[in-house]
Amino acid sequence: MNANEYLQSSTLYRKLIHGPYGKFARVYAGRLSDEGFGRQCTWRSLSLFRELMDWHVGNGHDPQDLSEVHVDRFLEHRFKHWSPDSGDRSALRRLLSALREEGLVPAAAPVERTEHEQIVDKFAAYLTRERGLAASTVEHNKLLAHRFLQEVCPAGADGFAALTPEMVIGYVERHALDGSADSGKAMCGVVRAFLRYLHLKGFISAALADCVPSIRRWRLAGLPTFLPPQKVQQVLDACDRATAMGLRDYAVLMVLAKLGLRASEVAALSLDDIDWQSGSILVHGKGRRQATMPLRHDVGAAIVAYIRHGRPVSACRRLFLRTLAPHVGFASGCAITMIAKEALARANIHGYAHHGAHLFRHSLATNLLRSGASFAEIGQLLRHQSTDSTRIYAKLDIEKLRELSLSWPGGAQ
Repeated sequence: MNANEYLQSSTLYRKLIHGPYGKFARVYAGRLSDEGFGRQCTWRSLSLFRELMDWHVGNGHDPQDLSEVHVDRFLEHRFKHWSPDSGDRSALRRLLSALREEGLVPAAAPVERTEHEQIVDKFAAYLTRERGLAASTVEHNKLLAHRFLQEVCPAGADGFAALTPEMVIGYVERHALDGSADSGKAMCGVVRAFLRYLHLKGFISAALADCVPSIRRWRLAGLPTFLPPQKVQQVLDACDRATAMGLRDYAVLMVLAKLGLRASEVAALSLDDIDWQSGSILVHGKGRRQATMPLRHDVGAAIVAYIRHGRPVSACRRLFLRTLAPHVGFASGCAITMIAKEALARANIHGYAHHGAHLFRHSLATNLLRSGASFAEIGQLLRHQSTDSTRIYAKLDIEKLRELSLSWPGGAQ
């Protein structure tokens, strides 16, 4: 039962719309219905709304004065008597958003930004306007720059004068092993960019970017993790296509396994990116690059089955949507990675170095190479900008590497 069906027969809803907060209740219920919430979530959201308004007015406030401050105080009061629910805060954020759209409560007060946040915000604007970085890259750089600033200059701009090469090197040494070698290398790159920005804008007088150490990371040193074709099929067969979630996950995995898209590219796909007449799909890749790819028949069939029988009714134009309300597209490729990880676990595939969406991209490239495809063809399919990105798969073609090996002196090859 969806929200609209529940509201037609709900005693709670009838009491609310005929009560002192009737207009608020209608607006909030309309939002819950539009976003596709189910019966249980709608009932809980309206119950929470009634508790909030009774507490708010009972403490001498006008209904129209509702804000985040009052919501936080209400939840603090409520949590003293009942255990918190993970959806309470998001339900009340949704309430405030709906009421503000209708002009029933004042707009949110501007959030006071700390000095650190203001500096990092300006750095992000610089990366966007002058460096042309994508929004996801800018957000990642903001997080790393903010962490660096908080630890090295806790006093904010007042501490810039005391910033020394030793402090920068010490920071890198403390955090270089927080993740993988690639993560450490990326962290150093952000610190360099941030220090160049601070010097360019006059925050620091010395060019400290040059003192950031480099993390040794040999190119092409690793081996791509891949699945043989029978295990890729095993993952696909493990999807329960009798359910809406199974149809979505199967379509996602088909796009990953047969087209070789990255997780972020799958999350960004929209209904408008598919040209059914020409049988092609527009991919929004790294670095704001776009490419039109042929849409395989089996992948297209999986997408059609999802759209017809599994995709929730929604105004959102993203191709793949959340199964739980609100039915909107995924915020990033992380959700696609989780779908891939859960699919691998469901198929009982374990013991690989990586268990994410990129595993299917590596598997496609490796299996194509072993089937006789050239590096140029594979690079074109995966949309590599450099041949080095494709050449790494040569290490996995054991039979062709065996042809290049020299005979052992005095013995067999």
